Amino acid sequence: MSQYPQAAFLTSAAHSQQFPADEGTEVAFAGRSNSGKSSAINAIVGRRALARTSKTPGRTRLLNFFQLQSAARIVDLPGYGFAAASAAEKATWAPMIDALARRRSLRGLFLIMDARRGVLPGDRQLLEWAADAQCPVHVLLSKCDKLSRAELQRTVATARSALGNAASLQAFSAVSGQGVEEARRLLDQWLKKTG
Repeated sequence: MSQYPQAAFLTSAAHSQQFPADEGTEVAFAGRSNSGKSSAINAIVGRRALARTSKTPGRTRLLNFFQLQSAARIVDLPGYGFAAASAAEKATWAPMIDALARRRSLRGLFLIMDARRGVLPGDRQLLEWAADAQCPVHVLLSKCDKLSRAELQRTVATARSALGNAASLQAFSAVSGQGVEEARRLLDQWLKKTG
């Protein structure tokens, strides 16, 4: 059963003027193209098709806002790295993400990283953006069900070392359910955080 039975798509934004009013609380989800971001959102929120999933990298082209409950939203950011988008389209993403960072309602950022890929340059850029915005970051090492237990332990240790104090992290799988409850608790905590 969904933790957010009233969760619904709110709006897509091609530029910051289309963002919802900067009130209440919101949590952003970001990650490289094909990192499992949409699957993570659906698993955490407990809704099978709230965010659209695709095998084609870069399907999320706009900032998509979803209303979870009164005055509480999540924001699905476009995937970075390889994406089937034009250079002009990609050029519009940075100003939108900068505008998102200035919103008083932003409480946290889930950064989804494919556990098999490690911390990549695009991930580091996003962490720098979050640090500038003074936005807490929690990394979900997604698709961890594709690794053996020993591989996963090594991956978590390596990622922890690479991230330092820039973010907290956990293993996560939308398929097996590993880490879903932990991530959901943090989402709830961030959405209830005032000021």
